[in-house]
Amino acid sequence: MKALVKQKAEPGLWLMDVPEPVTGPGDVLIKVLRTGICGTDLHIRSWDGWAQHAVTTPRVLGHEFVGEVAALGADVQDIAVGDLVSGEGHLVCGRCRNCLAGRRHLCRSTVGLGVGRDGAFAEYVALPASNVWVHRAPVDLDVAAIFDPFGNAVHTALSFPLVGEDVLITGAGPIGIMAAAVARHAGARNVVITDVSPARLELARKVGATLALDVTHHGIAEAQRQLGLKEGFDIGLEMSGRPEAVRDMVDNMTHGGRIAMLGLPADEFAVDWSKIVTSMITIKGIYGREMYETWYAMTVLLEGGLDLSPVITGSYGYQDFDAAFDEAATARSGKIILDWTA
Repeated sequence: MKALVKQKAEPGLWLMDVPEPVTGPGDVLIKVLRTGICGTDLHIRSWDGWAQHAVTTPRVLGHEFVGEVAALGADVQDIAVGDLVSGEGHLVCGRCRNCLAGRRHLCRSTVGLGVGRDGAFAEYVALPASNVWVHRAPVDLDVAAIFDPFGNAVHTALSFPLVGEDVLITGAGPIGIMAAAVARHAGARNVVITDVSPARLELARKVGATLALDVTHHGIAEAQRQLGLKEGFDIGLEMSGRPEAVRDMVDNMTHGGRIAMLGLPADEFAVDWSKIVTSMITIKGIYGREMYETWYAMTVLLEGGLDLSPVITGSYGYQDFDAAFDEAATARSGKIILDWTA
């Protein structure tokens, strides 16, 4: 089969012929239809310090996908050949304390699809049945392909109650934009999102952000003034991984405010912990999705009319992966899709 492979420990990707995945009795073989390009894939393509530490070559990339079930292991139940499915990209041990207690997203031995094992940038991918999400309701293929990052946005945005709250999102990448859509749909009073990319801020406006602020020209305090907020933001969703964004968020939270952090900083950095303590701010780290409560929430949000189409800004045949990755690496794009049916 054709697959997009990190063949060598150097910058670049290779479109190659590789063997189809081998499946066991508890596995599902999936014919891939569409995939989404993630920031993780960009890191692996550029072969930065994180990728060098996390990935062993050769490795088939990709963890955002939708496909059709092609074959089932003998022990698989409740999934049928032909089902339209996406996949949970975090594979867990099933034996640790958290897994046994049903808190699988907290497994200490998580392996990432397309990072620690071969992924979905291929004509076929294999997953344990427990990682397969069947789309029981109609869903656009491009949207189904990005259920994984959509899940990150939903997990982050719904970490705290949002009804009637003033929400600040730092970082208008694709996940930040999706989080803005979720927060608006879930009943937030105001949703402010910050970034330095005019194109991405415009995408955030399309999904319903109350105010999209270019922080090269205006600080977050200006957003408070424009909206008439007297005590700061109730909820913060940190999506940028930027030290200055985190500090500015903390400075503009109300006393007792709550912050969910998804953005991964490149390096350690200092924050004013005395302000966090005296303002009684709660900070929660977010990684991946809650299995599978987040997936249920995603499906219900879409059934309830949440529109993610503005965040998808490009689609390419898998043969044109270089152009697709180049676009995904710009500060102008939303989610970029690779079509594996061409």
